[in-house]
Amino acid sequence: MLGLLAGIRSSLWRGISGITAAIPFGIKGIKYFIDSNFRDQVTPQPGSVLYCDLWLGAEHSGIYVGDQEIANIEVTDIAEGTVNRCGPASFTSKSTLGRKIYVSCDGDGAVSCEVVAHKAESHIGDRGFYGLVFANCHVFSARCVKHSPKNRGSSWFNNLLSTVNIIDESWEPTIKALKESARYKLGATKWRLWDWDDSLADNPTPEPDWLAQEDHLKNRPLNEEMIAALRAELAECKAYEAELADEEIPDEMRKKLTGYGQILGDIDTTYEKSKALLLACSGANFSYNDLKLCKDDIEPLAKQLQQNHAIKELTYKMGRAYISEEKKKQARIPHASKSEVHGTHRSEDLARVLPTELLNLEDEALETLFYARFLERNLMTYELQGTTCTSGEQLELEQKRTGPVVACLDTSGSMSGAPLLKARALLLAVSAVLQQEARSLHVVLFGDNGELREYAIHEENSASGLLHFLRQGFGGGTDFETPLNRACEIIRDAKEYEKADILMISDGDCVLSDDYIEHLQTRKKILDCSIYSVLCHGQRVADRFSDEVVVL
Repeated sequence: MLGLLAGIRSSLWRGISGITAAIPFGIKGIKYFIDSNFRDQVTPQPGSVLYCDLWLGAEHSGIYVGDQEIANIEVTDIAEGTVNRCGPASFTSKSTLGRKIYVSCDGDGAVSCEVVAHKAESHIGDRGFYGLVFANCHVFSARCVKHSPKNRGSSWFNNLLSTVNIIDESWEPTIKALKESARYKLGATKWRLWDWDDSLADNPTPEPDWLAQEDHLKNRPLNEEMIAALRAELAECKAYEAELADEEIPDEMRKKLTGYGQILGDIDTTYEKSKALLLACSGANFSYNDLKLCKDDIEPLAKQLQQNHAIKELTYKMGRAYISEEKKKQARIPHASKSEVHGTHRSEDLARVLPTELLNLEDEALETLFYARFLERNLMTYELQGTTCTSGEQLELEQKRTGPVVACLDTSGSMSGAPLLKARALLLAVSAVLQQEARSLHVVLFGDNGELREYAIHEENSASGLLHFLRQGFGGGTDFETPLNRACEIIRDAKEYEKADILMISDGDCVLSDDYIEHLQTRKKILDCSIYSVLCHGQRVADRFSDEVVVL
């Protein structure tokens, strides 16, 4: 029983992550445009498999039983589905991508089987929990299709289809299984539209904005969730190109479809090549365009981030895990427990359900009510509360400074090559840590006297632009006073930079006067800030203005 109940919850919520990962625009819209404008429409036959796209990551399916009627599962109550007949208008009522219906076809037209139609009709009126009797509409349709006596392929071919990921799992993953069943049992090698209300001629589907799709894809942050959705999109695009291979489609449309697939493939390839950098800078939200602009730097930057222990150590120091001091003391530590019955409340806790609720399981009519209350977390259960004290060591955390960082990066001629590469890697790593902790970073590039360029990363924006910004520089002489003065001004003028730290990143090839050092020490006390000097070349050099000196 508990396993069945867990299955209910799994079926109801399995699609949430898939929905969030769906790519806007996408291959579904492209397919619908091409299918409605450049391919022949068909009329289903009794026993044809039908489906329509509901939204970007979901479909609804059923079996055509004749006379403009479709056998399909409709959700009729909380978590309850009923096999009903409906017309095309009702079948597509929740579709947001188009009101036409896809039909199982081969090269000559619709494919079907009367046995499949009869099996679907035999289930009309069947009711059950959505997720128990039939996991979803696709499972219902696939079970009907499996009763077809026809086998349009050998057993080894069927096994091959079950292992090849032609179309990756979408919101309701069994659409893949349904299409494979229709291919094997009915010979469905194509899926074409049924213009059931003859409205396509008067209401042609508009062409997708190809450039907007390309721009969207190339500027999306590259992460595992996005790439999983993109790879599913790429697989479906390739399958669709194969489906159209023997059909007369305008060359312009073929080129656009191929180009869309190439963009998806390029992004996937770039992601694989840049995985090390993306992993080291998790949270930086680098897009395909960000990485392509800096393609020559990707591998060396990733190598520095992975292998330079000094960069790892300093990055750790900039995070809150390091700047929290732990103090231990002996104490009687209270723990919340569930040792006493405190009363009753409504929940889904089956271990503490009241006997009166369990009585419903004895009656077939009331059993449905029990399951509904369970899904709603509305069962009457015992509420347990209590407090238990144990002896032990209790940690007290004293937070030290956890503010923003102003990083001054020397881009003079002496920093070119390996020193500047180390500095860029350090700033990318630091920016990733600060962004995860919702702390701001202000980067100041400097060279000779008066030469400054700035880039700020706040909570509301991402670090993706930093990668491109760090490719800039001056390449001349070095002046430390200009960037240090600017860093102090930022901390003084911006309220969110109170108690910020200053990172001074250079090769140490500059000298400050005694008067300026004295002036700087005074400003540090007033602003309550610290200066960390990071040397990217050479050996540790003592100075009188840094709180700490680190050599990369």
